[in-house]
Amino acid sequence: MAKLGKRTRAAREAFEGKDNLTIEEAVSLIKNNANANFDETIEIAMNLGVDPRHADQMVRGVVGLPNGTGKDVRVAVFARGAKADEAKEAGADIVGAEDLMETVQGGEINFDRCIATPDMMPVVGRLGKVLGPRNLMPNPKVGTVTMDVAEAVKGAKGGEVQFKAEKAGVVHAGVGKASFTEDKLVENVRAFVNAVAKAKPAGAKGTYMKKIALSSTMGPGVSVDVATAATE
Repeated sequence: MAKLGKRTRAAREAFEGKDNLTIEEAVSLIKNNANANFDETIEIAMNLGVDPRHADQMVRGVVGLPNGTGKDVRVAVFARGAKADEAKEAGADIVGAEDLMETVQGGEINFDRCIATPDMMPVVGRLGKVLGPRNLMPNPKVGTVTMDVAEAVKGAKGGEVQFKAEKAGVVHAGVGKASFTEDKLVENVRAFVNAVAKAKPAGAKGTYMKKIALSSTMGPGVSVDVATAATE
């Protein structure tokens, strides 16, 4: 515990007085202070001027990070017949129909992304209360309800990140690993910020992007200058 306390104090001292940094400065600071004994995830949190309880203020989308997430994403696909075979060939970890629904209903959720063909939605729809709160419910708006299951599986495995505004208007995601180079992390962060900027809903009023913060799994966070964060 003493070692952890010393590391935490050192990180806080390194971050002290640093605020509203450029993405490059923030990434450098966080990467250089991510000293846990595992490869920490670099995380982004964005406070948006929206109220997701209103349909015209919901922020939701998907972005392909140029350098991937560094995470092994487990993908489940609800499909039958040829589409099930297509999903398996594309690298899906779990493929099924009613049998997979029963597995999930039993509390076994061994996947990070869920994809379904449109004809399977009546089956998947029964899992709304289970998958919805975990942000795993397939949705055509983010490409997870599709006939092109192979492309969807490859996208999920290749570094696509879904985002959705939570109750307080906060969007958060992992955008890489501390082992990534600074340039790759900066590219990923910018891609994510730009995707959220493009997803600005029609009902958003006033300032859309209020605050952006970056952190590592075990480290403190640092705020990023919103004005210079989005490049598109």
